[in-house]
Amino acid sequence: MFRISKEFQFSASHQLKQMPADHQCARLHGHNYIVVVELSSPTLDQYGFVRDYTELKPLKDYIDDTLDHRHLNDVLGDDCATAELLAKHLYDWCKAKWPETSGVKVSETPKTWAEYRP
Repeated sequence: MFRISKEFQFSASHQLKQMPADHQCARLHGHNYIVVVELSSPTLDQYGFVRDYTELKPLKDYIDDTLDHRHLNDVLGDDCATAELLAKHLYDWCKAKWPETSGVKVSETPKTWAEYRP
């Protein structure tokens, strides 16, 4: 199996309203997110690629236009603003465009990662 990945970054706020009031994530706060999309294929195209990295530009555009410097609760809904659900959201978005999509990882801090992979 061949695998490629590409990293994207954006900044956004969110508030995990479902958390207890005294939990730090219940307060409005922001992160500098890192997103890594992974594509996998048992074969390569005529150029020797799983997929040309330049074909992933629509994900950068989506992130820049829809997520960057936004309040994720407004974009994804109050019940969907966790890193785990953001990873799933981005996976679904990518999978619809690129069938080779095999996973998406999202980092909120340098030491934390959430991943969605079916």
